[in-house]
Amino acid sequence: MDHILSIVLFTPLAGLLVLLAIPSSNARAVKWWANIAAFLGFAVSLPLVFLFDRTKDFQFVEQAPWIPSIGATYHLGIDGLGLLLVMLTTLLGLISILSSWSAIHERLKEYYAFFLLLQTAMLGVFMSLDFLLFFVFWETVLVPMYFIIAIWGGQRRQYAAMKFIIYTLIGSVLMFLGILILYFQHFMQFRSYSFDIVELLRTQVPVTTQWWVFWLFFVGFAVKVPMFPFHTWLPDAHTEAPTAGSVILAAVLLKMGTYGFLRFSLPLLPDAAKNHTVVTVMAVLSIIGIVYGALASLMQKDWKKLVAYSSVSHLGFCTLGIFALNPAGIAGSIIQQINHGISTGMLFLIVGVVYERRHTREIVQYGGLFKVMPIFTLVFGLAALSSMGMPPLNGFIGEITILGGAFQVSHVWAFWGVVGIALGAAYLLWLFQRTMLGEVGVKNSALADLNWREIAVFLPLIAWAFWIGLNPQPYFRVLDRSVAQIVERVQPSYYEERHLPNPLGNAPRMTAHAAAQQ
Repeated sequence: MDHILSIVLFTPLAGLLVLLAIPSSNARAVKWWANIAAFLGFAVSLPLVFLFDRTKDFQFVEQAPWIPSIGATYHLGIDGLGLLLVMLTTLLGLISILSSWSAIHERLKEYYAFFLLLQTAMLGVFMSLDFLLFFVFWETVLVPMYFIIAIWGGQRRQYAAMKFIIYTLIGSVLMFLGILILYFQHFMQFRSYSFDIVELLRTQVPVTTQWWVFWLFFVGFAVKVPMFPFHTWLPDAHTEAPTAGSVILAAVLLKMGTYGFLRFSLPLLPDAAKNHTVVTVMAVLSIIGIVYGALASLMQKDWKKLVAYSSVSHLGFCTLGIFALNPAGIAGSIIQQINHGISTGMLFLIVGVVYERRHTREIVQYGGLFKVMPIFTLVFGLAALSSMGMPPLNGFIGEITILGGAFQVSHVWAFWGVVGIALGAAYLLWLFQRTMLGEVGVKNSALADLNWREIAVFLPLIAWAFWIGLNPQPYFRVLDRSVAQIVERVQPSYYEERHLPNPLGNAPRMTAHAAAQQ
């Protein structure tokens, strides 16, 4: 299909333009149209799954002049990594908007408008093959997310929104400086200006320059992940954001940071990325994030803040897998990014359900919910098992593959990964015990169970969690070529030295999962 990526990219924006024509006084029409636009955004992305060819590199490529004088083009394309993140974005965007039906009561039109704008910006980040276009979408994401937190958030929403914007803007400025260094480096070699990522891959960047650019990119991407010690904006933003804002922030926005490492830092700066000092620093920060996030979750009294700190821990696994610099670690990291979007998205939705009914997030205010909300308890149990990595759910596949990749590099890495998994099980099971089991308090005795709309919100995520957990091989196959491209850039002789068939060559293909087993 021609221009399919543009159709997927701009469908939410088209929905926004129609939304602006609906009178604000007609709240029901605003809600219905926002949900229809989100559904259409997901529906038009489905053909990507069926048309994607896992034996090719960037696909559905579109390119047109944009600012020729500076070498900027409208250049879109996706590989296996982009495909999974685009589908995560369109599905979670739909679910987030649907979950807002009864949660948002004021300024509905503006709320849904910001969400549809946010959807387009996030999709643009994962589709852009031009660095300037990527940066425009990257920055655009900040605007609607800031207003979603600042207008519809909790009591400390202004503080949380300002902290979010300051952290991310500082990271973005430094990242753009790194982009400009690569841009002028390309000009020095080829005497032509270009922001095209495919062209920049041809640029031979001196090792010293790579080192500085890597750390400039690192700040921008690490803040977005967020990695320790750049994580302090996240708990505030999550806690104060409305439920749907927390869902989309955890499920999609945080993946922009890990995507940046995979799409740019490793392929464009291979000598810096494999430097022993760099790898050590990234591994140490990842392990600190894994353990610190889990311990912080154990100490929380606020249900939502507990889930927020769990994201710091789970994303630590993703960055640890990336900097294992082997097929198992990188593929496991990408799968775990999708898993985190599913499981943590469900956990934030669960907090939203009880908050709508009780208007409190204090864990001590709950207990015995199983007796009055059995369907809700089942959903919470599945979400917790998914998040802690229990088979046959999705979290197990990502974590075990990351551990396999980490073990190849260092037994110490794998050990701390296992510690993080154990701590994750501890805080999730303890949360479940305190809220779902025991005696029902007077204030909880009349709580309503999930309604049909709320069940519809959770069902796609539960189905996806079981699909990945029971049949992960299609996902590894989709990622095979993308992962091999990254590994070949950073470690050109990786497959040859280990006598593994290279997915980029003519030898029989081997999945990253199979490589991990060897």
